[in-house]
Amino acid sequence: MVAKRKKQVNPPVGTKAHKARMERQRARRAMDAKAKKSGGDKNKNGIADKREKKDISHKKALSRGGTNKDGYKLESRSKNRSRNYK
Repeated sequence: MVAKRKKQVNPPVGTKAHKARMERQRARRAMDAKAKKSGGDKNKNGIADKREKKDISHKKALSRGGTNKDGYKLESRSKNRSRNYK
């Protein structure tokens, strides 16, 4: 028996949450593209090897008005998500 689960609903276009989501995607894609140029995707799954199982952490939280221009870095998932920037 398959468990019933609510369908994910992305935030509407133009909202603050949508803009933050797009910023996160741009940061991930930029890091992956940079790594691909230097041969950093050995298993060819589209994710940079150095980014596997890690998060992109923004120096100034997107929820507090930060952008990719403020800077971002790689950080473990647990460390990045334990900060609670909500």
